[in-house]
Amino acid sequence: MNNKKRDTRWLASVALMMAVVILLASTPLGMIQLPVVKATTVHIPVILGAILLGPLAGSILGGVFGICSMVSNTMAPTLLSFAFSPFMSMTGISGAVKAVWISVGCRILIGFFAGWLWILLSKCKMNRMAALAVTGFMGSMVNTVAVMGSIYKLLALPYAQVKNVAVDAVWGLIMATVTASGIPEAVVAAVLVAIIGKIMLKFIK
Repeated sequence: MNNKKRDTRWLASVALMMAVVILLASTPLGMIQLPVVKATTVHIPVILGAILLGPLAGSILGGVFGICSMVSNTMAPTLLSFAFSPFMSMTGISGAVKAVWISVGCRILIGFFAGWLWILLSKCKMNRMAALAVTGFMGSMVNTVAVMGSIYKLLALPYAQVKNVAVDAVWGLIMATVTASGIPEAVVAAVLVAIIGKIMLKFIK
């Protein structure tokens, strides 16, 4: 009976976090305007879910994030939507499969990585606030590095075409995105995960 109650509570908690992910992904709340760039916040509930509910929950939430990204890039396409929506592929079925990986697969990695990193840091008896901040920062960087790294490895040519640059210049553009957008997003994630995570962990206890 206790196991059933625990499973039901876990499922309800995952469903609640899924609703938060969908809300952020569907509204301007999913973006924070920084002085130079906009930082996404959609991955933050994914990281928090991984911390509070484990790597499996984090992976599920990451998948939901990825599906939301895929739908958004299909319904309101941009120049880079070919990398996130299989329906916007510029290279046929091969490109469609790559888009699914970038949009969904890379986002699943966020929750999986963050969940196991939190478990590792907890076992190391690291200061809780520091551990939350590190998990938030690294989870966010997994998102940026996995997505941009996959675009570079799998879709460098079409990326160069839409950016109207030589293929040799793609690496520089990828690194500029990681620096200008990925690092500020990671800092925001570190702060928010530390603050919100500390409060939520108290409620769970």
